[in-house]
Amino acid sequence: MTLNLDNRLKFGVQTIHRRTEPTTGLWLPDEADGRAMVEMIDGLGYDSLWVGDHLSFAIPILDPFIQLAQAATYSSRLELGIGVYLLPLRHPGPVAKQAATLDHLSNGRLIMGVGVGGEFKTDFQVAGVDPSERGARLSEGIEVLRKLWTGLPVSHEGKHFAFPELSMSPPARQTGGPPIWCGGRSAAALRRAGEIANGWLSYVVTPEMYQSSLHRIQDAAAALPDRPFGTGHLLFATVDDTYESALDKATETLSVRYAMDFREAAKKYCALGPPRDVAERLLEFHAAGVRHVIMDFVGPYEDRDRQITRFAEEVLPLMKNLR
Repeated sequence: MTLNLDNRLKFGVQTIHRRTEPTTGLWLPDEADGRAMVEMIDGLGYDSLWVGDHLSFAIPILDPFIQLAQAATYSSRLELGIGVYLLPLRHPGPVAKQAATLDHLSNGRLIMGVGVGGEFKTDFQVAGVDPSERGARLSEGIEVLRKLWTGLPVSHEGKHFAFPELSMSPPARQTGGPPIWCGGRSAAALRRAGEIANGWLSYVVTPEMYQSSLHRIQDAAAALPDRPFGTGHLLFATVDDTYESALDKATETLSVRYAMDFREAAKKYCALGPPRDVAERLLEFHAAGVRHVIMDFVGPYEDRDRQITRFAEEVLPLMKNLR
């Protein structure tokens, strides 16, 4: 397979919509906030909306399928992505039904990002899954998803999952099912992406690391027939008047999210500072092979809308030749 990359660059937003009740400090889901978020992202001209997935996380997080099903009713244009779904934590049979349903509700706009997880042991503890099996469960789970998405009579006999001949209907809205983009940075993850995925979705890598990883994916896919292949990257970003202010905001947010001091990592992996500096970082990722950038704007929650708007109004125009 040859990675024939389109020059066009797409932009999405990864979001967790939430609010805090001012008197008690309790976290509450907010339907109005969710609608406003989706309609704003759509109206500002972004290409996609993405959500993450964890069962037990350092901060509150919603179920990705339910969250995107709601979002699908607020926009008929945006692509909808999960970046990434921790498939090893679930049986792929029920997941195939959920994903096919969302694919229909969104009229074929779903991108199914999947990954092994592992950063948070509580995810595996609550699911009762051995972390050492996560890679094998992911690869086999992808096979099961694609079988069931056809709607045809299929059977499966594997190490982790088995069922007799049966069919699941309706089939997915997209022929062959939603595109599956594999996440991960390890050698095994890159090999899996090249051998069986429709795309690769990275995060916390530099442009140089991204380009090197794409070469490894290409090597893994070299003997396979050509197929459409997406190249995505989840990029933490803070647009601000100075680099120092942006770094402080990103560090505070990401240190809470990942329960660690994220300052040095933020310097290495984030896009920070004035609009032109952020645009230059995006151009570096485009040169490395990224064609779908998923922006995760980090900083105070109350600054979220301003970040999304400022990026659209001050950074995207600098990228117009690639859109």
